[in-house]
Amino acid sequence: MDECIKAVHYERKKGQDLCPVEAYGPEAARKVNEYHRSFPEYSVTPLVGLGNLASFLGLGDIHVKDESYRFGLNAFKVLGGSYCIGRYIADRLGMDVSELSYDKIRDAGVREKLGGLTFVTATDGNHGRGIAWTANRLGQKSVVYMPKGSSQERLNNIKALGADASITELNYDDAVRLAHEHAGNYGWIMVQDTAWEGYEEIPQWIMQGYTTMAYEALGQLEEKPTHIFLQAGVGAMSGAIAGFFADLYGDEDRPAVIIVEPDKADCIFRTAQAGDGQIHTVKGDMDTIMAGLACGEPCTIGWNILRDHADHFISIPDHVAAKGMRILGNPMGDDPRVVSGESGAATLGLVAEVMENKGLGWLRDSLGLDRDSRILCFSTEGDTDQENYRRIVWDGHHPSE
Repeated sequence: MDECIKAVHYERKKGQDLCPVEAYGPEAARKVNEYHRSFPEYSVTPLVGLGNLASFLGLGDIHVKDESYRFGLNAFKVLGGSYCIGRYIADRLGMDVSELSYDKIRDAGVREKLGGLTFVTATDGNHGRGIAWTANRLGQKSVVYMPKGSSQERLNNIKALGADASITELNYDDAVRLAHEHAGNYGWIMVQDTAWEGYEEIPQWIMQGYTTMAYEALGQLEEKPTHIFLQAGVGAMSGAIAGFFADLYGDEDRPAVIIVEPDKADCIFRTAQAGDGQIHTVKGDMDTIMAGLACGEPCTIGWNILRDHADHFISIPDHVAAKGMRILGNPMGDDPRVVSGESGAATLGLVAEVMENKGLGWLRDSLGLDRDSRILCFSTEGDTDQENYRRIVWDGHHPSE
């Protein structure tokens, strides 16, 4: 099955003309984290050390940031949703977000000034749940459109937070277009991490929200990682985290950054592979178990960062993510257990596959993985679709079989 794994390597870029990343660096992330800390549900998510697994695979160490604990929502996406809504409200009130906390936004006087706001988005589940949760907490409304094939459990979770949510007959990218159309027609505020020309401010705020993960991880790590594996849908999260570490270490000294996508929705891989300065898309249903990564059109902001600050772009089949789910859920020795969903486990699954599969020696050499390698992964979701999680982990089911 290793023939299904495809990879593109970029030589490390240096110089003054690289995409700027200061907006995602530690100083900017500290301010984002201060905003998140104002929410009563905030706590630092665990950074799990998998020393036994690392030794078994022939690596120095592996750390996984477990976002299943984030705000009680079982996924990281609320970081972007909550921060972008905070930034939007701050701008509307003529304030800096540093002046605005959870309690201040909920203040009756502030809510009277704002009036009723409706935030609209498209989502496979996790981002929409974060938007619905934030709007609900702040006394505002939300409308959420989901692509066809979305999980009923994820829809129910979003509806339970007061959102007007529905599963459409559209793929993800067309659901984004529907949300954009309705935002214009009804005066709603679109909150999407997919950026395009003319729609970049809110996506950037969402991306900045994600940097709280990296900011926390930096404080939890004892040693600088040598490799950071980041999964990508539109490339917003991966772009933000890659930007954080590029700003922190500089491009000469930063860890190797590896971007991982499902082969049914590998728009960033295709864009990297073409290398022609154009954005390349994936059309159709994008039938992958990695629902959170089933996006066919790259975020322009995210791609610009990854183009200049990432080293490898890898397209993987579903069985690799499924392997990651099983490994994390069944730890070796006294390694902690991590319940990781299909998208969350993609990167760890790739690490294990590369180290165990003799047919992937070419990729192991290209990535420079050996006993001195210190790996950092982000498990961006838990079992947000519990029925599907059991089907994959218990029954070994995935569409590519």
